[in-house]
Amino acid sequence: MILSLVEHAGGSPEEPSLEALTLARELATATDAALEAVAFGAESAALGEKLGDYGVETLHHVGDERLDTYAPEAWAESIAQLLDATDPDAVVAPGTDRGQEVLAHVGARRDLPMAANCLDVEAGDVYELSRQRWGGSLVEHTRLDSDTKLVTAAEHEFSPETATGTVESTVQPFEPSLDESAFRVSVDRVEESDETGVSLGEARVVVGGGRGVGGPEDYDKLETLADSLGGTVGASRAAVNEGWRPHNDQIGQTGTKISPDLYVACGISGAVQHMVGCKGADNILAINTDPEAAIMQKADYAVVGDLHEVVPELNDALGDGG
Repeated sequence: MILSLVEHAGGSPEEPSLEALTLARELATATDAALEAVAFGAESAALGEKLGDYGVETLHHVGDERLDTYAPEAWAESIAQLLDATDPDAVVAPGTDRGQEVLAHVGARRDLPMAANCLDVEAGDVYELSRQRWGGSLVEHTRLDSDTKLVTAAEHEFSPETATGTVESTVQPFEPSLDESAFRVSVDRVEESDETGVSLGEARVVVGGGRGVGGPEDYDKLETLADSLGGTVGASRAAVNEGWRPHNDQIGQTGTKISPDLYVACGISGAVQHMVGCKGADNILAINTDPEAAIMQKADYAVVGDLHEVVPELNDALGDGG
C-alpha cells in the first residue's frame, strides 16, 4: 500500500497535495498496490468523495479536535502510529513546508530515511529516484532502500491528474494515542492579510521586481502592469531585504514558489535561489539592462533595456489596446 499525506483547506485538497497524489498513484500502479491517504482535522472527512477521483481507495481521517490546527510533532506521531497499523510500502507527502517537516519527524521517530523534493521515482524493492538538491541548482540521482520509503514530491513537478477510473473512497477514522507533549508546538492563530486579489502562489501572471526597480515607489508601474494583465506583483529577495516589499511577496527558495502562465521579471539578476522559486513558470519574460544576467539566459523571452522605460511603454500599449 502507498500512503499519501493530504493537506486541505476546509475539506478541499490543496494543489501540492494533488501533485503528491499523482506521484503516489504512479508508485501504486507500478507496484500493483492500493493507494490510501491520511488527512487531519474534523473537516478532512469531507475529502473522501473528492479523493476518489484521484484513485484513493481509503482515507484515514484523523479527527482529533486538537489536530484541527497544525501541530508538526502530533501530526508526525499520528502518521508514525498509522504506519505501525497499516505497514505501507511508502509514504508520499507534498513538498510544502508542512509536508517536509512532518515527514522528517516521522523518519526520526521510526528511524527511516527520507528523500525530499523528488522529481522522479522508479518503484521497486529499492527506489531509484531523482531529486532537487542545493536549492534546485543540481539534480541528484540516488537510491532509497528501507522497509517504508518516505518521499516528498517537489512542488510544481507533477501535474495533478485524476485517475483513469474513479473509485469509491472509504473513510476510516483513525484515533492515535497522543500525549500533550506532542502539542508543544502548534499553530495558535492565523492572521488574515488585508490584501485583496489573487495570491502570489495562485496567480496566472506574476510581475516580479528586483533591485533594479530602484525603490518602493517605483513598484507602482509594476502594479499597473500586473493589474492590466490580471496578475499580481512579486519581488526578489534583494528587494525584500531592502524593505521595498513585504516577505509575502518574495519569490524564491525561502519565499513563494510560483507556477504562472507568464512571469515578467523586471530588474532581477536571476540568482539560483530566485530561479528555484520561478522555475515552474510556463513562460519567463525578463527585462534587464544586462544581457549577460543569469535570468536573461534562462528566460523564454528577453528585453535588453531599462525597465523604467520598457514597463511604462507596456502599460501605455495595454492601456490603449487592452
